[in-house]
Amino acid sequence: MYELKTKENDGSVISFIEKVENPKKREDAYRLLDIFSETTGYEAKMWGPSIIGFGSYHYKYASGHKGEAPLVGFSPRKGKISLYFATGDTMREELLKDFGKHTSGKACVYINKVADINEEILKALIKQSVQFLNELYPKP
Repeated sequence: MYELKTKENDGSVISFIEKVENPKKREDAYRLLDIFSETTGYEAKMWGPSIIGFGSYHYKYASGHKGEAPLVGFSPRKGKISLYFATGDTMREELLKDFGKHTSGKACVYINKVADINEEILKALIKQSVQFLNELYPKP
């Protein structure tokens, strides 16, 4: 059976951020840590070796695949910073129109640096994603 690789773990978020080689990217990671923590009210947790997640939800797809995932999160990767939001939320595309310089995939939004984006829109994206997932997958 398929085993999820990205699970919440006891890794230190601060130790992970301190290992980010690029000083500017490390500074951006601390800024994102503040924004995500303040906006969600959740403590930052490591998910897998490289994702900083906030909150969690339990999902189960029609296929039977199920698991736990962070409500929102980010990862300061070597190339770009990955921001993780809910997939399938139509409000995300609307908010991204005024977000600033970014590219996006199915679940991720990629930025080069925090200075390229509108932090108020980032907070709105975080809130929207958390609300969307909490409604889609209510806690029992």
